[in-house]
Amino acid sequence: MSSLDIKTITKHQLAKTIDHSLLQPQLTDDDVKAGCAIALKYDVASVCVKPYHVTLACEILRGSEVAVSTVIGFPHGGSTTTTKVFEASEAASLGAVELDMVINIGKLRSGEVDYVREEIRQIVEAGKGALIKVILENAYLDQDQKVAGYHAVESAGAQFVKTSTGFAPTGATLEDLRLMRATVGPEVQVKAAHGVRTLEALLDVIDAGATRVGATATAAMLDAFEARQAKGAL
Repeated sequence: MSSLDIKTITKHQLAKTIDHSLLQPQLTDDDVKAGCAIALKYDVASVCVKPYHVTLACEILRGSEVAVSTVIGFPHGGSTTTTKVFEASEAASLGAVELDMVINIGKLRSGEVDYVREEIRQIVEAGKGALIKVILENAYLDQDQKVAGYHAVESAGAQFVKTSTGFAPTGATLEDLRLMRATVGPEVQVKAAHGVRTLEALLDVIDAGATRVGATATAAMLDAFEARQAKGAL
């Protein structure tokens, strides 16, 4: 996917960068239904739900252009590879077409890049063609670990490198996004997550190379874009 130009981006294109996140632990079925309604209203790229909400989200979004995504090994990445593979296979069987997986952060920090790469490869295989977005949790990594992780994602065949889960001390930084974009090849996309809550922040991360953005403030950001566009300020 080619990079987006924030000077010419349309509301539809902007909406299609957003994965509307419904991952808070306290969310009820009614909360998820309401979140899916927002996703449908704004025609975003996907709704990212917890694994047990995949079936519900698929029922609501069936026939729309909003995809259903879910999380694997979330939020800490510490499950065994076997467990993550089962999660990925089950999620795909239930109808999820995008999977946001968390790497084993401790293994990467320990220098065991082969372990990380092989785990990602197995998730790619278990996903049965689902789009795989790999969460590195950049907040816990130094520069060398980040670069090694990004290369592992690419060589394992995943489609996205992703900054964060939203559960670490910090999230998507412009510096990290630029590093991610510069490190992986053009066939691998970049997803920003954690902290993108305003239109300005959304446009900034896109300008830094992100083509997907995890967000909860979807309606506010897209409404702000429409209002600014109406005033001719974009």
